[in-house]
Amino acid sequence: SRIVDVTEQNATYDNHGGDKAVYPLDIGRLRHVIEKVADMSKWGRELPKGRGLGIAAHRSFLTYVATVVEVEVSDAGDLKVIKSWVAIDAGTVVNTDTVKNQTQGGSIYGITTAISDGITFDKGRVQQSNFHDYRVPRMSDSPLEIEVEIVQSDAPPAGVGEPATPVYAPALCNAIFAACGKRIRQLPIGEQLKA
Repeated sequence: SRIVDVTEQNATYDNHGGDKAVYPLDIGRLRHVIEKVADMSKWGRELPKGRGLGIAAHRSFLTYVATVVEVEVSDAGDLKVIKSWVAIDAGTVVNTDTVKNQTQGGSIYGITTAISDGITFDKGRVQQSNFHDYRVPRMSDSPLEIEVEIVQSDAPPAGVGEPATPVYAPALCNAIFAACGKRIRQLPIGEQLKA
């Protein structure tokens, strides 16, 4: 069956506030976005030395998202994100441009969670106050292109603001492993590639 019964998990699975009968957990939809993004990125193609592809997928805010990231890691440990692909099934979509823009923006913010220096505390107080002392991706940190494909669906509308964010860092870290064999086990990445 494609539908996972989560009705007995009322206390631990809130389904983002969506009625479980209207928004069931459908692994068929998840599989579909994985297959779609693999096709988009030409998964399995041969890449030059130091380059790798990484993939990750999940369900967030009742939306199914899969992302592939292509990176290049130099011998010195310098990271360059080449391109990203995202397949998103957000149910019924009214404005495709908004979904694409939100998905691209969510991907860029996903880079932030992976490459920032993190938020640090001193005596219980956050040390960063704004973007001058909290690194966000610059143009040089971002891929030149984030290709988004919206999966046509007759499911009810779901979220598009955040779903592309949490899946990005795992795809990026998987791409790093494919490129240079180094597993990133802690975020932010920081200087781990140079060690």
